[in-house]
Amino acid sequence: MVLRRVASTLVQKELGDRLAELSDKLGRYLSPQVYESIFEGTQDTLIGAKRKKLTIFFSDIIGFTSTTERMEPEDMTVLLNNYLDRMSSIAIEHGGTIDKYIGDAIMVFFGDPVSKGQKEDAVACLNMAIEMRKAIKEMQQEWFEMGIATPFRIRMGINTGFCTVGNFGSKQLMDYTIVGGQVNVAARLEQNAPPDQILISHETWALVKDDFRCLGRAPISVKGIQHSIRTYQVIGKADSAEEDIAGSLGEMVWPAQTISVDQNVSDALLCLRDSGEWACLVVLDGLSPVGMVTKVRMDEIVRRETDKAL
Repeated sequence: MVLRRVASTLVQKELGDRLAELSDKLGRYLSPQVYESIFEGTQDTLIGAKRKKLTIFFSDIIGFTSTTERMEPEDMTVLLNNYLDRMSSIAIEHGGTIDKYIGDAIMVFFGDPVSKGQKEDAVACLNMAIEMRKAIKEMQQEWFEMGIATPFRIRMGINTGFCTVGNFGSKQLMDYTIVGGQVNVAARLEQNAPPDQILISHETWALVKDDFRCLGRAPISVKGIQHSIRTYQVIGKADSAEEDIAGSLGEMVWPAQTISVDQNVSDALLCLRDSGEWACLVVLDGLSPVGMVTKVRMDEIVRRETDKAL
């Protein structure tokens, strides 16, 4: 009797270990949020979808294909997987649902299957993007040591809007994903973002404007959407130090844009540090023949631009 009970316990333990191992393997093929919702019984596995307001994120490495085509396949695989692993860990840490990888591109959304609120989801997405941007700068040195002379640079786009989210596919194979015009807007924002920068839509900006410093940029057009999309470049968190602000601006230039300081500024030429403070050299509009160069504190540009947008 005792031996039978011991044997039964051992069998159950072995089965439990095998199920745990299988569960861990299967979990690598699903976003953790989707995986947990299925096993907790809060998510159905039937074909179906619903409409929800989500915040959608796209990122892409500039020039990845042209740079890596000269690498051995094994080296390229290691590089790409290390990058995706680092970015995915950041996305999961901030509560994002990883939708898919398309080569070096990453698509993440916030607000399903778990949402903390539309504003909170948008703020979490921007926090994720800023941390990703910081991680990329750290990885650039690693890539340089691997023989990549020109460091990879990333661009990111974020949009908030109503999407159709759920299980799409067939009875044999389904994919939990999102579809709709707002997804296309996020993708276009990413394509139009300057190197190492985050470009967001007006809908996202309206949710995060109290938590992040942003600069207005030129509107963009998206196929299938009649009106142009207002865009904003994320400079940093509202409580960021001036060094963080300047670092996020990088080599940024605003040709033919108007930044209201004391006069209109047509171009921001150069970021510099003077007397312990970060500032921009700018060209003032309307002063012939080529304008007057002056210096404006970075935080003053950001503050006035933010006030103007409110």
